[in-house]
This record gives sequence, structure tokens and C-alpha cells, in this order.
Amino acid sequence: MASTAAPYGFRPVNLIGGQPYAGSTRQIKIASGYNTNIFNGSIVSIVAAGTIEIVTTNGDNSTGFPAGTVGVFVGCTYTDPNTDQLTFRQHFPAGTVASDAKAYVVDDPDVVFQVQADASVAQAALGSNAHLAAVQSSSTGSTTTGNSTTALDATVNTTSGFAFRIVDFVDSPSSSVGDAFTDVLVKFNPDSHSYLNKTGI
Repeated sequence: MASTAAPYGFRPVNLIGGQPYAGSTRQIKIASGYNTNIFNGSIVSIVAAGTIEIVTTNGDNSTGFPAGTVGVFVGCTYTDPNTDQLTFRQHFPAGTVASDAKAYVVDDPDVVFQVQADASVAQAALGSNAHLAAVQSSSTGSTTTGNSTTALDATVNTTSGFAFRIVDFVDSPSSSVGDAFTDVLVKFNPDSHSYLNKTGI
């Protein structure tokens, strides 16, 4: 059972309809010196400068996600300013000065992600909408593992402005529907993903 709160951000599982996820990502530039950690499993957005930043709204109906929200960060590459070596990292360290920094982003709007809720989610929540449990920041992750600690808010609703749709539950020896901290499968709602909404950046 998922009886412990141990959020890990968003993990790609497959595509809607059960199609396999082949691991494809898009590389998008990170501004040199960007001053916020981006962790593996974080929701990210393309900003007006054409670079990637971590999303700093929770995706509920009052704030939504930025129009450029494009998917989930799963790592990055850059030339380390201290060693001059090409470096691959699980997370982007805040303030890194590198003109060639690029994020690897799972940007397919049909990808289904696994994420842990911050409380119990019942079977009746299947098909409901949800948003992040808290706003992402430089501290919503571990600089040791590089992984996000973002969770989904277990208070679900039919509200159209919420960022995600719950499409299934994780059924495994360590996780099942209704656990204290339920692992669920979600996808982006259309208005919350840059490739599906009609608003430009």
C-alpha cells in the first residue's frame, strides 16, 4: 500500500489508449543563469523568451497553467562552467551559467503520467479533474537525487479549469486505489497544454 507520503513528481507511463511511450523527448533551451532548480518530474513551460522555466502556479481553476505549459522535465544537459565539460543532470541547478543548457521535456500531450496524491483518492474520482497540491519552486525536489517532490491534490472535482484528468489508478503490490497516498495516472487537460490550447506564448 502507498501508506507513506513520498511524492516523486510526474513519471511518463504510456500514451492514452494504452499505446506504449517510446521515451521520446524534445530539447528546449534553458536561459543561462536561470535562478530556479528544475527537477526531474516537474511541470515546465515555454516562456516569451523561448526558453523553459518551471511552472509556478498550481493548475487550479483560479490560476491555471501558463499558456506555454508544454510537459514534464526529465533532465538536462549543459557545459559545466567550472569544468568546461558537457554535463548531463537529473535536475537543472539554479543559477547555472551555461549558454548551451537544454532541458529534455516529455511534450506529447497524449502521455499518461503517474503521480502520487497528497491524500487518499477513492475509486469515484476516476474521470475527475485535479491540480497540483502546491506551487512548484526551487525547493520542490531533491538536489541530491534530482527528483521532484511535486504531488497531486487529492481534492478532485469536475471543474473544467483544473489542469489534469485522472484516467486510472496504479494497481501493484505497493499501490492500490484508496491508499492513504494514492498513486494515480493522469493526463493534461487540453486547455492546460500548449500544443492543445489556442493561446500563443
